[in-house]
Amino acid sequence: MGLLDGKTALVTGIANKRSIAWGIARALDREGAQLIVTYQTERFKENLDKLTPELSKPPVTVLLDVGDDASLAQLGDTVGQHTDALHVVVHSIAHAKAEELQGRFMETSRDGYRFAQDVSAYSLTALVRAVHPQLEAAGRASVIAMTHQGAVQVMPNYNVMGVAKAALEASVRYLAYDLGREGIRVNAISAGPVKTLAASGVKGISTALHSTLERAPIPENITTEDVGNAAVFLASPWSERITGMVLYVDSGSHIMGF
Repeated sequence: MGLLDGKTALVTGIANKRSIAWGIARALDREGAQLIVTYQTERFKENLDKLTPELSKPPVTVLLDVGDDASLAQLGDTVGQHTDALHVVVHSIAHAKAEELQGRFMETSRDGYRFAQDVSAYSLTALVRAVHPQLEAAGRASVIAMTHQGAVQVMPNYNVMGVAKAALEASVRYLAYDLGREGIRVNAISAGPVKTLAASGVKGISTALHSTLERAPIPENITTEDVGNAAVFLASPWSERITGMVLYVDSGSHIMGF
């Protein structure tokens, strides 16, 4: 018997088998959840179709562009067609233009700033709003967003993404306040460095991985499975009185000084 038997979970942001979102999806599936997973383009759907046979139950797959209100509305309709109650939502979506992740932060363009905020931060609010009826119907639901230490500390080359993650964390707190009386809790996981498709776009990922081995209290790099297990905790009844928090899964790196 799994912790999430009889629950339905929506997972966004699966790009390939190394994605943190995939690690979370596998963990939720392992604990009995029925999954609804999204993809952004046909190329990502091809990757997704190769992965989903590994799950214990076939998921529902849905096209989603979080920058398009019509796509978000369609997601809400599709979720509503498959379930009356949505117990878990995982927001694992972030993107910035490549040129904004190098050089000096002060050179960030207005368009680049707007784009990173829209896709990486505002999308959490838009996603929750799109599936709010199903979350409310669940009675006790959990929303989980993926953040990064660059939200609270300067990480060279993270630049505009760090600012977007700071906005995401603030959104987590405001949504937690908004939705708490409806039994919906909202939290974030701040994961340490992992070699993912998203991380490959940020210069210095290899240095960050090496730094964990040298400086972290637990001198081991994390895995997507570690993040998945943390997500199970936040999705399960074990965390029913926890909301508005950031859970660090980084071998303790965030407690260390420079």
